Amino acid sequence: MKLNKNFFNLHDDYLFYKIISKAKEFEKTNPKLKIISLGIGDTTMPLCRAVISAMKKSVTEMSKKETYRGYGLEQGCKFLRFAIKKYYKKREIDLSISEIFINDGAGRAISEIQELFDSNNTTLIVNPTYPAYVDISILAGKKIIFANANQKNLFSPTPNKNTKCDIIYLCSPNNPTGSVYTHEALKKWVNYALKNNAVILFDAAYEAFVSSKNLPRSIFEIDGAKKCAIEICSLSKTAGFTGVRCGYIVIPDKLIFENHKINKLWMRRQTTKYNGLSYITQRGAEAVFTNEGQKQNKKIIEYYKENVKIINESLKKIGIWTCCSNNSPYVFAKCPNNMNSWKFFDFLLYKLSIIVSPGIGFGSAGEGFIRLSGFGDRNKTIEATKRFEKIREFLG
Repeated sequence: MKLNKNFFNLHDDYLFYKIISKAKEFEKTNPKLKIISLGIGDTTMPLCRAVISAMKKSVTEMSKKETYRGYGLEQGCKFLRFAIKKYYKKREIDLSISEIFINDGAGRAISEIQELFDSNNTTLIVNPTYPAYVDISILAGKKIIFANANQKNLFSPTPNKNTKCDIIYLCSPNNPTGSVYTHEALKKWVNYALKNNAVILFDAAYEAFVSSKNLPRSIFEIDGAKKCAIEICSLSKTAGFTGVRCGYIVIPDKLIFENHKINKLWMRRQTTKYNGLSYITQRGAEAVFTNEGQKQNKKIIEYYKENVKIINESLKKIGIWTCCSNNSPYVFAKCPNNMNSWKFFDFLLYKLSIIVSPGIGFGSAGEGFIRLSGFGDRNKTIEATKRFEKIREFLG
């Protein structure tokens, strides 16, 4: 028996595990200090009333023989896929329910979609990036190249015509930088993919945070994208499902490689490896897409975005550069005095009792930056910004 040697190509420490470990160690030696976390992007607001009501009703259904549900469809219940289809239709994107697959979150889809593509393919990943894209590609044995994001391109790089790749990971709004691709920039990626016979894996986990009407929320707003892109979505951040788990993946019928429809291959894969998401969860997810659910979740998203605004204004006030839009739950900030990411992380933890995410953990292009999350409690966020004012006192 031999092990998968690709495991040994992973970094020893996963970013968020290292952050948690450092925080626990600090808390153990400083039990009286109140630590404020602006690091890991977990949600803090409860599920909206519409979702709770729908899930309670479905629990009651499961308690009665005449309404009990067993195994569902591997691709998801029709009522939820119809709700998602209507959600896209409001943005003038036409989908059939056969192009929509329900899962238990974006993480699963991001990872498992790699099974459809040969290990000899080259994967292009924007740097800095969500660490899972890199780890997943390493475990799948893919060769990885990077498109570097930086202040000059406002952390939204476009393709280099001289670069050849087969699989492209894009995330917009981006995690960790918060940058959002324009229609024009996404069109360049779509044109590149069509020309080079590549597939775009578009992570739209934060699409609900985009409020600017001139910015795209789906790659399928771009002409030609249905022939070269797969969209991966999640309700974790848009509806607080981090602890409930529900997401969906859109694979257009027009997406064809080597004369095979990717949609059909994925369906075959799902019928073998997946027994479907729970009925109770899917009823809750369906409620997210109702008019009432949309209104209630919009208020929660605005709450998080106000946190981002508070953080951003506080950092700018003390002279720290930020990559921040009004369309993301994150602030990507430059470390002062040319400090590296982990050094500034340690400074904020040990001097101000604030946890952030070091930019270097998202890739080499993240060195010298930190990511701050707007998903926290409002009062704690305000308290953190008051502590930020002491940065000038310590650093001069």
